[in-house]
Amino acid sequence: MKHRMTAAAGLLMMLAAATTTIMTSTAALAAGPTVGVSWSNFQEERWKTDEAAIKAAIEKAGGSYLSADAQSSPAKQLSDIESLIARGAQALIILAQDGDAIRPAVEKAAAEGIPVVGYDRLIEIPSAFYITFDNKEVGRLQARSVFALKPKGNYAFIKGSSTDPNADFLFAGQMEVLKAAIDRGDVKNVGEAYTDKWLPAIAQQNMEQILTKTGNKVDAVVASNDGTAGGAVAALTAQGLAGSVPVSGQDGDKAALNRIALGTQTVSVWKDARELGRRAAEIAIELASGKAMTGIAGATTFDGGPKKQTMTSLFLTPVAITKDNLDLVIDAGWVTREVVCQGVKPGSVKVCN
Repeated sequence: MKHRMTAAAGLLMMLAAATTTIMTSTAALAAGPTVGVSWSNFQEERWKTDEAAIKAAIEKAGGSYLSADAQSSPAKQLSDIESLIARGAQALIILAQDGDAIRPAVEKAAAEGIPVVGYDRLIEIPSAFYITFDNKEVGRLQARSVFALKPKGNYAFIKGSSTDPNADFLFAGQMEVLKAAIDRGDVKNVGEAYTDKWLPAIAQQNMEQILTKTGNKVDAVVASNDGTAGGAVAALTAQGLAGSVPVSGQDGDKAALNRIALGTQTVSVWKDARELGRRAAEIAIELASGKAMTGIAGATTFDGGPKKQTMTSLFLTPVAITKDNLDLVIDAGWVTREVVCQGVKPGSVKVCN
């Protein structure tokens, strides 16, 4: 009897072990890939919103999220990407600080069959999928909003980082709108400057220098994002000009949306980072599963980068937010009415009434 019980117990143990192995194998097959995300930095408010959307999409697919913050250092980002590969990333999403500087790591990923998604900023290597909002259109929307208020006058251009191709895409879009007025002499470019690392403090210095050079005779500021717009507004405020000089931006930063309600910033071109993050994560997962880049829904080709490389890309549509349509970002749950309307004079802005 004892022998029979021992044999039965052994059989049960073998069945349990087999069941566990099958369940483990099934779970492994059902699990999504490990996606490594290399961030250039977290100085901009919006990247935390992007990250939340990316993580949610990866987790929904049963995958794992790894990340690294390059802290605005191209050298650190290069080593970060190599580290993410060593840690088992099966797909990479990269917000590049300097697309050229990280080329060796991107090429290493391609050689190892690890797909790369260039996030928001161009990595001009054909093996990388490029997802962003239409940055030339962002520039056009910025310029149109400012030009509608100041069709004539002295314009200052506070550009983005010289190492970020987006800075030039934005400026190209701005110039498409303003070139005719510049050629007519209605608009005069009295100063333009790149903003190293997109830092608001450097944008403020750039704006201060232009104001000094022109004796404060600046009628409009085309700033390329909300961080640089904040720097420009700080410089204008010091000279008593904030609110009388239109200023553009982009990203839908909470502080910028409040400045729009207050009247010190004219427009922020809203790029819903939740959509961008979600789609980037979904694309990374699809590529990791073996789907071809050209098989991604909505994919198109793009060869407008500095090197004219043909890239497989996906472009999302931006929206210009002014004081007249601030309800869009509030209704979308992007920001609360309380944040937008903080300090706003009652009756001065419809959405704050």
